[in-house]
Amino acid sequence: MHTLFISDLHLHESRPQVTRAFFHFLYSHAIHAEALYILGDFFDAWIGDDDDSELLQDVASGLHKLSELGVAIYFMHGNRDFLLGKTYASKAGMSLIDDGTVIDLYGTPTLLMHGDTLCTGDTEYQQFRTMVRSPQWQQQILAQPLAARRALAAQLRAKSQSMNSLKADDIMDISPAEVIAQMEAARVTRLIHGHTHRPARHQLVVAGNPAERIVLGDWHDSGWCIKADQNSIDLIEWKI
Repeated sequence: MHTLFISDLHLHESRPQVTRAFFHFLYSHAIHAEALYILGDFFDAWIGDDDDSELLQDVASGLHKLSELGVAIYFMHGNRDFLLGKTYASKAGMSLIDDGTVIDLYGTPTLLMHGDTLCTGDTEYQQFRTMVRSPQWQQQILAQPLAARRALAAQLRAKSQSMNSLKADDIMDISPAEVIAQMEAARVTRLIHGHTHRPARHQLVVAGNPAERIVLGDWHDSGWCIKADQNSIDLIEWKI
């Protein structure tokens, strides 16, 4: 048996090729796994569990079928889909897990994160993150009509793309010191995360011990996953 990890698919109606690639992955690869971990930014935006778009319903149906076949599905919020709630998770057969969850991955304690909290150099984003993660802000947004939330999501999406284009690459990447601090606090020697769209395997030292940080890629021209079993862990890419 094996376990799969994905992140940063950014599913959206404007990217049908990625949606098709996801369903192919679901029924050709994930169906054979014992667990699937989705580490955030699965959707490009989330405006509430009451969103009745066809894409969201199809994805929920596909994931629920997978869970009925015995594959455990875990979902971690990203910076794009942090409003996804228990109602949709239940519909999709997913269990919600916290950012910063430690799992026993075939004998190796492994820290799972989305990755945005590791980018401490991007102070503007971290301030924005604090605001939108507050219960008061979320309640205010979710109380608005669906049409208003759709318009807001489009505005935030455009603003994010515009602001990111003006930032230096190193600002949007992780802080090495923060990585070490988080891994030491969790007492692990392996970290898996996404968010940065910079897939790679990084060797490092944590508390005097050899350690590794594995970064998932975003789904654009390629699909990415991590496949782990009792004997190995691999970062896998394939063309979409």
